[in-house]
Amino acid sequence: MEPILEVDFVTKHFGGLVAVRDVSFTVKRGEILGLIGPNGAGKTTLLNLICGVYKPDKGKIKFKGEDITALKPHQICEKGIGRTLQIPHAFPELSTVENITLPMLFLQKDLKGKEAEDRALKILEFVGFPRDKYYVPASNLNTLDLKYLQLARALASNPELLVLDEVTTGLNPTESKKAIELIRKIRENGITILLVEHVMRIVVSVCDRVIVLSSGQKIIEGKPQEVMRNRQVIELYLGEKFRMEGQP
Repeated sequence: MEPILEVDFVTKHFGGLVAVRDVSFTVKRGEILGLIGPNGAGKTTLLNLICGVYKPDKGKIKFKGEDITALKPHQICEKGIGRTLQIPHAFPELSTVENITLPMLFLQKDLKGKEAEDRALKILEFVGFPRDKYYVPASNLNTLDLKYLQLARALASNPELLVLDEVTTGLNPTESKKAIELIRKIRENGITILLVEHVMRIVVSVCDRVIVLSSGQKIIEGKPQEVMRNRQVIELYLGEKFRMEGQP
């Protein structure tokens, strides 16, 4: 598979702290690539670099062969990279549908209001959002609803690459299973996925490859089962208990 995203020796400092150091990897078109590591490993900083929130101090980022390193977030979104955040946000006074149609109309100038609303409704149905909450203000939504709203909003930007930052955090087992099925369905619709996740069961279930970060550096990448058996990964991230219980 050809790479859709290329990250080449990217480094980011915050004062004297090196949050990301010389990280390189590719995301192949059509795959689900997992990004894991302990808290403070630099995962979210790396996503912010890819999505244009931060600019790297060194290195380049290419999307579909084009250098996007210096582009602003909305320009990168227009190029085809969508994203969700760890903590979902919404315009509280707008309805669920309006929270999707507003950015959609901003990104697609030739789109009409009714057309945008119809498309928003299809996306909400696709992600399994509760029908009785389509037109309620976002301020009335619970945390799970907000997670699916921001996922629907990211899909509304027509991404070729979708960056998911801990999308299953806080979900119970039933909700997590539904999220796994949805992630697979998104990939089946031709969207490449870069997934930051802490639940190893989910990583092993959905990811084709995994990259492990620690202290801002990439320490290993490979197939999920291989990575989970790596001694350095067990010591730095998974813990001895993970190995003792006979996990992969």
